[in-house]
Amino acid sequence: MTFDLIVVGAGLAGAAFAAALRGSRLRIALVEAMPPRREGGWDSRIYAYSPENAAFLRELGVWQHLDLARLSPVHRMKIHGDRFGTLDFSAYQSGLSELAWIGEAGLVQQELWEGLKRQHNVTLFCPAAPVSLKVGAEFVSVNLADGRTLSARLLVGADGRDSWVRGQAGICVYVIPYDEIGIVANFRCEREHRQNAWQWFRGDGVLAWLPLPGKMISMVWSAPTDFAERLLALDEKTFCDVVADAGGGALGALSLHTPRADFPLRLMRVQEAVRPRIALIGDAAHAIHPLSGHGINLGFQDARALAAQIAAQPEWQDPGDLAVLRAYARERSEEPFLLQYATHGLNRLFANRSAPAALLRNAGLNLVNRIPVVKNALIRYATSGRF
Repeated sequence: MTFDLIVVGAGLAGAAFAAALRGSRLRIALVEAMPPRREGGWDSRIYAYSPENAAFLRELGVWQHLDLARLSPVHRMKIHGDRFGTLDFSAYQSGLSELAWIGEAGLVQQELWEGLKRQHNVTLFCPAAPVSLKVGAEFVSVNLADGRTLSARLLVGADGRDSWVRGQAGICVYVIPYDEIGIVANFRCEREHRQNAWQWFRGDGVLAWLPLPGKMISMVWSAPTDFAERLLALDEKTFCDVVADAGGGALGALSLHTPRADFPLRLMRVQEAVRPRIALIGDAAHAIHPLSGHGINLGFQDARALAAQIAAQPEWQDPGDLAVLRAYARERSEEPFLLQYATHGLNRLFANRSAPAALLRNAGLNLVNRIPVVKNALIRYATSGRF
């Protein structure tokens, strides 16, 4: 079967990329192992969606169909160092309606999937698994486990951190393991969060509380492996008490609303995001420490940029032309690099337990907090990807 594009991976980045090409004449094959399923209760996978990416999802016809009762804006973020340092970001003071939106991954995923099922130029191969790849001068072909073969002029890898496409293409990956585990869970709170988000740089890792609708929060605790394993071994009540105490009791008593989940943390960069007839987007192209909350936002902007580059070409233009793909790679070279190494630097700085390092990092937080122009520049970059 012949297409113009093959997309492997229908997670948020891959699905958004295919949806962004809904107005084109390009024939798209979307390969995914399992369709998304929305089960009862709350998803433990919670993302912070920047205003820029909320606007992108609105362009795709997704955002306006989401259940707003399952989304919460962030109006203020309070960051605490491990001693006396503090940094406070306010949407109001920055002239924004919100700093971010907090919501379930599955909420957006399901809406994207429903749209793709109706999209005229998309053929879904699901459930399906790719088993081999061949790249030729004019076409790339993917063999599926069920015996079918797909051919196209461009293959897009949107299949996550352990990308099959990346591995088959032989693209080199640079990985820095953090020896940390990210623990996520949702809680019910005794007190209202008032759309505030908190982040604490602690001796035992980075703890973040993100507001959910009502008196609920999502927690991400990026902790050293040995401490994280002890947290995961705690009984439910003790775990809730430890999390509440780690946040200084800011929201009173906490009760667990979703099961705990955990994942290893690492920084990952690829040697190249594009090769002849192959492009990588999302987590297949980069992995970032969760302390910035930008992982999925980078993926959405990859999808947006690659789709825009392809859609802007005349109909006769080959979408797998290396010149087109390199233009995408150039456009997306800055933001992931800056955010990866800014978060990496912060992680390493706060992991240094020496007194001079503690003085430097906490004084730095206080200094930035006193310079509005610097704070506003940071907010602009965090919300729009531009200074």
